[in-house]
Amino acid sequence: MFKIPPATSSMSLGDLKRFIKTGEGTFLEFKRTISSPEKIAREVCAFANTKGGTLLIGVDDNRTLIGVDSYYEEGYQLIEALTVLCDPPLDYKIELLEMGQREIVIVKVEEAEKKPVYVKHNGKSAVYIRQKDKSVQASKERAALLRTENRDTGITFEYGENEQRLFRYLNEYQKITVNEYAKLINRSKYKSSRILINLVSIGVLNLFSKDDQEFFTLSNKTF
Repeated sequence: MFKIPPATSSMSLGDLKRFIKTGEGTFLEFKRTISSPEKIAREVCAFANTKGGTLLIGVDDNRTLIGVDSYYEEGYQLIEALTVLCDPPLDYKIELLEMGQREIVIVKVEEAEKKPVYVKHNGKSAVYIRQKDKSVQASKERAALLRTENRDTGITFEYGENEQRLFRYLNEYQKITVNEYAKLINRSKYKSSRILINLVSIGVLNLFSKDDQEFFTLSNKTF
């Protein structure tokens, strides 16, 4: 499975300590160890579906450097996460930083050119994205929005009755959910979601999450 040995990191131990002082965030995640390939796959998938990031294995949540005994003892699960459980395959690089008799494993994941990247496990697939310092499962709307990034053709904007009702509602109430919009225009959730996602993709609407619920709001774009 280890076709290409990991590179030795150009960072010093001091560089790493300064790096982790910023704490976990959109582009950085700590793992004390590899508890399962599935959990690692969620983290790297989330990086790929967002803006890329770095996974440090051998670092505790409190930023303490723990290290692992050997990359080759934990690496099989890591490679499985990166190359088997993630689809399409990720663009990544693995580096090792020696810390005495132990090692810090540095996994750098590039933002995916083709989105979304799925985590496949037990016959199911899911999309994960990075939100602040967490890797969370993406909603159907978030996943659909990722797919619009791969479109070669432009998205058309039709200012019909459904859109007029939406804009009147948002001018009065500021935000709306997919369910609320479906009731407003008396359409299916699928149709309502597609309208909202298209408007987000051309910059007319914004999509944001709060308290585990997603809302659409008007953007400042002139249309």
